[in-house]
Amino acid sequence: MSTHPNPHSRLTDAMRLVLRNIHRAGRPPMYLLTAQQARLFYEVSASILDLPEPQIARVEELHIPMRDGHLIKARLFAPKAKSDSILLPTLVFYHGGGFTIGSIQTHNVLCRELSRIAHCAVISVDYRLAPEHRFPTATNDAWDALQWISQSAKALGLRSNALAVGGDSAGGTLAAVCAIHARDTGLPLSLQLLFYPGTAARQETESHHTYDNGFMLDKATVDWFFDHYIDSTDRDDWRFAPMLAERHDGLAPAWIGLAECDPLVDEGIAYADLLRMAGVPVNLEIYHGVVHGFINMGRAIPEAKQAHHDAGLALKKAFSDSI
Repeated sequence: MSTHPNPHSRLTDAMRLVLRNIHRAGRPPMYLLTAQQARLFYEVSASILDLPEPQIARVEELHIPMRDGHLIKARLFAPKAKSDSILLPTLVFYHGGGFTIGSIQTHNVLCRELSRIAHCAVISVDYRLAPEHRFPTATNDAWDALQWISQSAKALGLRSNALAVGGDSAGGTLAAVCAIHARDTGLPLSLQLLFYPGTAARQETESHHTYDNGFMLDKATVDWFFDHYIDSTDRDDWRFAPMLAERHDGLAPAWIGLAECDPLVDEGIAYADLLRMAGVPVNLEIYHGVVHGFINMGRAIPEAKQAHHDAGLALKKAFSDSI
């Protein structure tokens, strides 16, 4: 689906305008910055295209212990329950950013929106980033956080039998890996919610060539992320590339939302097909004419609000099915 003589013609007018304005603003290429500079730039610019912050009844800062004794931050968002006796289900969310940038704050609006639409708690996890913490630290942090949240649900006033994982981009990779760990350890999940996840060991699909420049996530930036995060000898580890896991049967149902004009779109489709062939229920949505990262552009890109709505309803249905 990725081959096209002029792939830029696929962009919506709104998406094309956003990319044009970013170019005119002289945004520095990520790969020319240090990791620390890139984090600061992303932190400052993340809210420019995002929706206004929706109000939510409960916001609580958490600290979650990791296997090495380190405490990582997390933030719990929750709407008001219909009664004090009703406990909310929970989505554990991992932000994107190539395992190198991003934070709870850069995905603050998205987590609030998912909590509001799905009427569930969302716990956003601030896993450790590369290059200070290379593979598999982020993967270990993600899994440790999920286990802790599962064990602490009642203490947090949440339902212990209604848990989902989700994330965007690198966070989608972490969520997919956690879904595999959860199956292998007998931790039941209602859903894996994956926005344009990375699932392959190497960037060899047609879409990686079609959209390698001028579509937000350039090839040089992808290489920059992964050079910070992982050694070439570890690329075939399924915890980096969940497509390479030994088996995919028995996993939690998946909702997968992809951007059409994204280097990762083909591997997202391939992962959806792989899950389906293994008997996993999959709901695949492809948002046409938009690029990687569009879900954080709700002020300018209507498809972002549509994706929030679709993902929130999928969560709501998955949690209702687990009652």
